[in-house]
Amino acid sequence: MAFATFGIIAPVLSVVISVFMLGLCVGAWAGGKSIKWLTTKTRSSAIVFYMSSELVIGMSAFAVPLLFGASGKMLLAAGEMDSFGYLVLSAALLAFSILPWCMCMGTTYPFMMAYVREQDRQNNESFSFLYVANVLGAMIGTLATAFVLVEVFGFSQTLGIAAAGNFSIALICGCLARRGHKPGDVAAEQITLSPSVIERIQDTSGSSLGRWILFSTGFASMAMEVVWARAFTPVLKTQVYSFALIVFAYLAATFCGSLLYRRGVRKNSLFNAAQLIPIAVIAAFLPVIVNDLPFLRAVAKLSSYLSSGLLILSIAPLCAALGYLTPSLIDQDGKGEPTRTANAYALNVLGCILGPLFASYVLLPWVGERYALIFLGLPFLAFYLITSNALSLGYRSLTASLVVVAFVWSLVGPNDLGACLTRIGCPIEVRRDYAASVIAAGSNRNKQLFVNGIGVTELTPETKFMAHLPLAFHSGKPESALIICFGMGTSFRSALSWNVDTTAVELVPSVKESFGFFHSDAPVLETNPKGHIVVDDGRRYLKRTSKMFDVIVTDPPPPVEAAGSSLLYSEEFYALVKQHLKPNGIIQVWFPGGETKTGQAILRSLQESFPYTQCFRGIKRHGVHILASMQPLRNLTTEQVASVMPPAAARDLLEWSDSPNLVGYLNEVLEPPISTQVLLNSDPSIRVTDDQPYNEYFFLRRCRIFSPSSQTRRLSSNP
Repeated sequence: MAFATFGIIAPVLSVVISVFMLGLCVGAWAGGKSIKWLTTKTRSSAIVFYMSSELVIGMSAFAVPLLFGASGKMLLAAGEMDSFGYLVLSAALLAFSILPWCMCMGTTYPFMMAYVREQDRQNNESFSFLYVANVLGAMIGTLATAFVLVEVFGFSQTLGIAAAGNFSIALICGCLARRGHKPGDVAAEQITLSPSVIERIQDTSGSSLGRWILFSTGFASMAMEVVWARAFTPVLKTQVYSFALIVFAYLAATFCGSLLYRRGVRKNSLFNAAQLIPIAVIAAFLPVIVNDLPFLRAVAKLSSYLSSGLLILSIAPLCAALGYLTPSLIDQDGKGEPTRTANAYALNVLGCILGPLFASYVLLPWVGERYALIFLGLPFLAFYLITSNALSLGYRSLTASLVVVAFVWSLVGPNDLGACLTRIGCPIEVRRDYAASVIAAGSNRNKQLFVNGIGVTELTPETKFMAHLPLAFHSGKPESALIICFGMGTSFRSALSWNVDTTAVELVPSVKESFGFFHSDAPVLETNPKGHIVVDDGRRYLKRTSKMFDVIVTDPPPPVEAAGSSLLYSEEFYALVKQHLKPNGIIQVWFPGGETKTGQAILRSLQESFPYTQCFRGIKRHGVHILASMQPLRNLTTEQVASVMPPAAARDLLEWSDSPNLVGYLNEVLEPPISTQVLLNSDPSIRVTDDQPYNEYFFLRRCRIFSPSSQTRRLSSNP
């Protein structure tokens, strides 16, 4: 939902994570500071204030969408998306929209710990107990939301279900408060740590070093999560499920580590920080080592699921180590007292706030994914050097050897996409910015554009037809065109061959800067007074511009299931497009092929938005070009289309054709025409909206769990 308002860029994800953590930090600190005063002043149980927090959190399900909408309107005057003013203002508005509710989430730990203390004043480990339960809930919530709830119910109803959960928790808390237990009424888990165990924990945590570890591990682990999301993209792809699986693996391993700690507490047998840090050091470099593209491609030949599974599992050892280390340090620091525990927890969360921002705005643009992960592993290495003297000689020798091997291997061993292309002698240009890592590769006609390791486009005639078809079918003389998604710049270049005022909108600054790699005439086109390239989100540009266009071309990055792509396929987007089309204006939508129902959903949303549509097959039957308008579209023969094309446009279209015959080349696309009515699904619910992004959420449908019918044929040019 934040992507729809603020743009589909990495900083939005980082700000959401950081503000979420900021709320937890401030809420934990404030809750721990105030709970004793609140219970004394009101003579109420701490469970009453926990109940109040849950009620407010539930209200966020209805308030946040409204705040996002208001924020989007305020941002329209902030300039292009890569401007400093936009980035700062968007971060501030995003924080304003979600921070208050996240602060209430932060209060839940100290409030519930205070309630536990009311029932059992001897309990000193309530944080870790609650931590295990909380992480388990987070695991289930992550999977349920991404794989079930959004696909079945959509975003709005999913938020309503979550709010119902909060309100139910509040009701239960109210019942507990009415029962009015006195201290000691409830039997709680009572564990007395032996002096030897306490001494082992205090080796490294009973000092300021323990708090530094809490801060640094929070900083590094959450920064790594942002980097993992980008670094694993070539293998995990760009689907919403990829990030959900990373988060799930992070939480599942954390849960296992925390559960192991609780088991150690029960048995009075615990590892101290000095023993755990060597494991964390080695584990920190493991994702770098495993993320070796040639190795993963070899594994993928056996099973694509196996290669994805290896990447996901590579983050588990580090998360498990931190899942053990974090609650143990906080338990020892706070000793079950809500205020002290909340302060220690807030310090850990403070690191979690700063880590994602540092990763997105500093590390990824400067050094890229691989070296960002290596850099983030250095704090663990530093703590290992500080605490290694507390280890036995044998354990120190073994771990030192493994640490050296892991660190050196991560530096020289793995090969990313750029290294693989360079090794085979492929010319490349690498650029990085806050939004993505971009590689322009190849020579002559064999050139490709990679964004975060995903090949998004190549020099294909389809991108020429995207511009030429709507301009040719426009009744009258077209004067302006808008290209949403710049890519290699081919459609932008083709539109300019019609001598029309052409604006291209591109989300990633480095993609725009790669234009010259793909087209030798790029410097001339960039100085063309009729050509304009804007760095912005396509929807946001339409919201903030007053320009009207004869033709609007959309080409979302593949695959059609990519996270965020629905925002350029939805009915809400088409409603926005209609506001910027001149009379007889045409929108062109490219469907690259794939699941039949996904194509039908895209076509349905277009037909519900525009009364007139035409479909044409792509070159060599690859994909479908869809034209839509509020006015009737002309039925032109191939010869008539050829006759309306200016000479420069005809030369541009034939540039990559094996045939010099324009009519024959056009005939490959225009004949025979495709019946849109045949392509449509009879079920009107198969459509794409902002609330139900049909193309992005498909797990249950493709497993034949949710959708009653399943079609295996592919949408092609054949009726």
